[in-house]
Amino acid sequence: MALPDDLNWDDLRYFLRSVEARTLAGAARAMGVERTTVGRRLAALEQALGAPLVLRNQDGLELTSLGERLVPLAAEVENAVLAVKHAVTSQMVRVRLAMPSGFPRLFTGALERLRKDHPELALEILSGSHPVDLAKGEADLAIRSGPIEDQELVVRRLSDSDWSLYASEAYLAKHGVPASVDALDGHQVIAFDPSFATSPQSLWLEPRARNATIVMRGREVADLVAAAVNGAGIALLPCLFADAEPALRRLTTEVTARRMMSLVYRREARLSTQVQAVIRFVIDVLAERTGAATDVGQGGSAQSDS
Repeated sequence: MALPDDLNWDDLRYFLRSVEARTLAGAARAMGVERTTVGRRLAALEQALGAPLVLRNQDGLELTSLGERLVPLAAEVENAVLAVKHAVTSQMVRVRLAMPSGFPRLFTGALERLRKDHPELALEILSGSHPVDLAKGEADLAIRSGPIEDQELVVRRLSDSDWSLYASEAYLAKHGVPASVDALDGHQVIAFDPSFATSPQSLWLEPRARNATIVMRGREVADLVAAAVNGAGIALLPCLFADAEPALRRLTTEVTARRMMSLVYRREARLSTQVQAVIRFVIDVLAERTGAATDVGQGGSAQSDS
C-alpha cells in the first residue's frame, strides 16, 4: 500500500497521545483539547492510511497489529520534528551583543522589558575591551567607542561617553583632595593599559600623573571602577558608571575626555527581527541613561540603515 500524499503528520501526535492515555478522553486532557477533536484527528489518520490503528471498547483503546507497528515509527517522527524545531528556534532567538566591560550593568535591569516584548529572544552579552570580529560571526552587534574604521559595517550613533576624575571617600579621607585636577602630584593614580596610549582618556591623564604613583593599570572599565571604589587611587572613569557609584566622589564637574559610542553590525544582520529588536533596545536604554541618543550614520559605507 502506497503512503498517501495527504497524510497529516500532526495526526501522528494525536495517535501517540491516545496510545499513551489509552482513552480519547485522557489524550484530550493531556493535549488540552476536546475529546471530539482527538477522535476526529485519529479517524482522519486511519482514513488516510486506509486501515484501523486502534479498536475502541469499554476498557479503552486497543492497538491493532498495524497500530503496534506504527507506534515506534510515529515516536521517531515526533522526535525528529522536535529536533528540527529546536534547531530552528535556537538559531533564530539568540542575538549576541558585544560591549565594553562595565556596560552590561546598564542593560540587565531592562532585560525584563525586552523579554516581555520578545519572549522568543535570548540576548547573549559578550563584554570586554577586546573587539569582536563581526565579519567572522563572533557577535551579531557591538557597542564600540571612538571612530569606526570598518567601512563594511552599519554604524548607528548612540551618544557620547563623558569621562571625569573620581576617587572613593575612603581614599580622600586618607590622602586628601588634589589641589588641582591638572596636577595629581603625590597621589595614587589608577591608569590605563599601554594599549590605550592614544585614547583621549589616556592622553588627558598621563601628563597630569607624571609625578603621581601609578598603583595599577587596567584595560577593563569594570576593573578600573572596582579599584577606585576600593580606595586604590584616583581614576579617570566614564561618568555613566562612576556617577552611579555611591562610594565614589567626582572631583571635577569638567568633562576631561569624551568618546563617541556607536552600535555597529553587518548589513545582513538587520534582516533579522530579533536583531532589530535588540538594536531598538540598546538605543532606548542608552537614551534613558544618558538623556540623549542619536540615530545617525557616519563615514563612508559605515552608515545608518534608518
